[in-house]
Amino acid sequence: MPGPLADLTILDLTEYIAGPYATKLLADYGANVIKLERPGGDPSRGLGPFKGNSKHAERSGTFFYFNTNKRSLVLDLRAPEGRQVFLRLLDGADIVVESFRPGVLDRLGVGWDAVHARKPSAPLVSITNFGQTGPYREFRASELVLFGFAGEMYSMGGQDRAPVKMYGTAAQVESGSAAASAILGAAMVGKWQGVGQRVDFSLAESHLLGVDRRHATVIGYQFSGRKTQRRAGAGVALGGVYPCADGYVELAGGAWFDRVIEMLGNPAWLRDPKWLDPVAQTDPALIEEFEGHFYEWLLARTRREVLREALQARAICAPMFTVDELFDDPHFIARGLWARAEHAELGAFAIPGRPFLMSDSPWELRRPAPLLGQHTAEVLREAGYSEGEVQALAQRHIVEVR
Repeated sequence: MPGPLADLTILDLTEYIAGPYATKLLADYGANVIKLERPGGDPSRGLGPFKGNSKHAERSGTFFYFNTNKRSLVLDLRAPEGRQVFLRLLDGADIVVESFRPGVLDRLGVGWDAVHARKPSAPLVSITNFGQTGPYREFRASELVLFGFAGEMYSMGGQDRAPVKMYGTAAQVESGSAAASAILGAAMVGKWQGVGQRVDFSLAESHLLGVDRRHATVIGYQFSGRKTQRRAGAGVALGGVYPCADGYVELAGGAWFDRVIEMLGNPAWLRDPKWLDPVAQTDPALIEEFEGHFYEWLLARTRREVLREALQARAICAPMFTVDELFDDPHFIARGLWARAEHAELGAFAIPGRPFLMSDSPWELRRPAPLLGQHTAEVLREAGYSEGEVQALAQRHIVEVR
């Protein structure tokens, strides 16, 4: 069954994480995403993990996950003929998405003016670190910079140590998710109203405007002057990772401390009203007393036993499973989370599948992430190029054909 976005064609010039994740979300729901890669490919092909721990452009787990259901065409936009190929592909596309530094597409001759002149209904979405304008437009960014500049990093970690960021590429993935909405909105306006828009998407602003509690703390500071601080400990109300009989669990109490009490079985020692005083809960002596009982309870139970009792009490709990344990988890299996992928270089394996269910137009893994230039000839033929023209472009190194 075709996906809900089957009539949407995207020219995707994005690289690394945020942009490819945005277009992946749309490709996975049926969009025809043509990934235009520079000669040598998207640099994320050089990011691990790699099958067999041997670096190889076609064996990157990072590239694979962020580029499922796309087709790859290798095109040299630095050459005048390459720009002509791009514009011809634009004739059959609904939207262009790119993630180069500000001004790069303009210098290549395929920026907003060229796109709008060729196809006025086609939007151009530019995903950059700090936007196309402003004092930070030329600044480089990393996961650490993004989360430190615009996220909630100042409140994460122990009070006696430096703040910490979220694990891995979480900030870019969250921004990519937001960018997918921007792309889809611009594409719908272009298709339904014939109006192409210039969309300036800043990764930093996407964090400032809501990712990971930032908006709430900024608003709180504006109204009260209160700054969120890193805490030396979670207090009695809980918040963090705790040991149990066979590993670790993450628990959160906060405003739902009554659920924590229920999770612990309403023991006699927790019936004293002192435990419900939010101010007293931060008292070091009370915390020590609480943890003396709490750790005894935890260490007598496995992760799944803690989870079962937390679920019954509606307490917030997440067991810390290994990757193998996640793949074998009965809940994830029952929900159909995992999809089976097959790849010429990586073989067959399971990957995270649908992010949500759509009953009438389901998510589908139609194809694995593409090999570099795997679909160059196919896409060019769809754009009206003859076999001879495709070979001529390849011989002049304008495109790469596998």
